Amino acid sequence: MMRIAVAAILVPSLVYAQGAWVDQSYIQQCFSQSQQGDSLSSCLGAAANTCQTIPGNETTIGITECIQAETQVWDSFLNEQYKLRRAELAEQSPELSDQLRDAQRAWIGFRDAECALAYGIWSGGTIRSIVAANCLLTETAERAVELRDLGKME
Repeated sequence: MMRIAVAAILVPSLVYAQGAWVDQSYIQQCFSQSQQGDSLSSCLGAAANTCQTIPGNETTIGITECIQAETQVWDSFLNEQYKLRRAELAEQSPELSDQLRDAQRAWIGFRDAECALAYGIWSGGTIRSIVAANCLLTETAERAVELRDLGKME
């Protein structure tokens, strides 16, 4: 427990989730440097992959926790971008702000259904938790970038 507290003090850019650490600064760099319309394929999941090299994280549970830790960071970016876009759109028109809210709610339903499908398809093995976690990571990161880019469409 002391080791965790010391690591959190010494390396504030690490994000801890369910037993796994990811480097938030690397994910932030990925998010910041991606251009409108770019694919995140070169950096998405890299922080989770690094996390998986830590002894104990090479198991199904460890891999899943690493992916979830990276997803947590992308989710914070998504929420930040959503709030910014809602505020910007509210200045233009309350209707546009409400439309974004409705679109976001629909996206959450889509994401959940899409990742439940991925989980269901792999129902025959433990890999399904990794597949579902990776689906949530990908969907969340892509939506964070979509919301960020929505602010650039003027």
